[in-house]
Amino acid sequence: MTTITHLINGERIAGTGRTTEVFNPSTGAAIRQLALADRATVQQAIDAAKAAFPAWRKTPAAKRAQVMFRFKYLLEQNEAKIVQLISEEHGKTLEDAAGELKRGIENVEFACAAPEILKGEYSRNVGPDIDAWSDFQPIGVVAGITPFNFPAMVPLWMYPLAIVCGNCFILKPSERDPSSTLLIAELLIEAGLPKGVLSVVHGDKEAVDALIEAPEVKALSFVGSTPIAEYIYAEGTKRGKRVQALGGAKNHAVLMPDADLDNAVSALMGAAYGSCGERCMAISVAVCVGDQVADALVAKLTPQIKALKIGAGTSCGLDMGPLITAQQLDKVSGYVADGVSAGAELVVDGRGLSVSGNENGFFLGGCLFDRVTPEMRIYQEEIFGPVLCIVRVGSLEDAMQLINDHEFGNGTCIFTRDGESARLFCDEIEVGMVGVNVPLPVPVAYHSFGGWKRSLFGDLHAYGPDGVRFYTRRKAITQRWPQRASHEAAQFSFPSNG
Repeated sequence: MTTITHLINGERIAGTGRTTEVFNPSTGAAIRQLALADRATVQQAIDAAKAAFPAWRKTPAAKRAQVMFRFKYLLEQNEAKIVQLISEEHGKTLEDAAGELKRGIENVEFACAAPEILKGEYSRNVGPDIDAWSDFQPIGVVAGITPFNFPAMVPLWMYPLAIVCGNCFILKPSERDPSSTLLIAELLIEAGLPKGVLSVVHGDKEAVDALIEAPEVKALSFVGSTPIAEYIYAEGTKRGKRVQALGGAKNHAVLMPDADLDNAVSALMGAAYGSCGERCMAISVAVCVGDQVADALVAKLTPQIKALKIGAGTSCGLDMGPLITAQQLDKVSGYVADGVSAGAELVVDGRGLSVSGNENGFFLGGCLFDRVTPEMRIYQEEIFGPVLCIVRVGSLEDAMQLINDHEFGNGTCIFTRDGESARLFCDEIEVGMVGVNVPLPVPVAYHSFGGWKRSLFGDLHAYGPDGVRFYTRRKAITQRWPQRASHEAAQFSFPSNG
């Protein structure tokens, strides 16, 4: 069994100490071993980044962008290999993995615009013979901690932008599906990135804490669950670090009586059951305004959920693969049992699914609950599995109050033909990303991604314009060159442009 190593200073490093197994969730079999970094290994990556930073920050932005252009080309050339690794270790379908990679490449494309996005602002003659301008300068050594559900896309949210801004980056990816992440990082080095500018260290809490506690690491980006996001934010900020930590979600879709129900059903099928529900933007609650809408939705969803094509992610033509681990399968199945005990109506039960030829895989069929109420655990908590809950309300105002009362505020959407309802929803809903007849309102790369409330800890969202601000510090410079022949008396009043 091969061992996946760290990537430090441009070289594969085995490290010392513990290892863990990486599984193929479609078969349930361990397929690789992964080296877990100790503090010394993390420090080795930090030292390499610190040594590389002075030269990299002085590299012209256009030259940094040229590396990203070559990186984009290599990602496209290696798409099939990357997609295969994602599906093999995560379990998502090949088509879903390809879509993930394409969305990641969008962020590389945005990073290619470094000379434009890093332009400062200039004002001439703000006072007598005085000019002023601002400059966006890199922070130094920064780090990212990324989740299992998007091993290609989420790292690409972070380090391409951080690097073109002039920083050096240390990535700690998920230990569950690291192979595609490591391959992509190696492609960036192949594209001409100098040694030490990007390192990848694998690990668990020991590696995370080492990054949090290292004084050389000036900023941390994180995507994952809310408890860990809150921990990283608290521990990082108290050490003076800049932190953006994206946490959990409970994304609602509101269906109005005038909605195009057939299109809404198609959208919900993909949004709730795509990637086996293991998406932070997955729709897990359908809020139906009126019983007539709810009854019609249940009638249309039920046969489609039962007809989902489920199997090994590396097979073609599937709708859904397995969950990531046996533990996640047990957890999601436990939520289903809890919903039944709480009194929700389990319309479709996906438990006990067996896939021929892959009987030991971590498979769960699509599940559908009706008549879910807000006090139920299946409504309150993020399940992160193929489970859709239907909640019935009497009005749009009731639906909005339900969403606004929830602790998470990541994503939401409304299905309607009425512009007034859509405008009210967009204006008043307390959620960071909103869709109108769009079930997964994930912003494109030149906007920014992030939720509200307990879905985000920190002031700046991920990637896009907020990402540039996160990975840079603004410096304001005011300059004057007095005439040689002049002599001015000292001024003791506060300076102004008068």
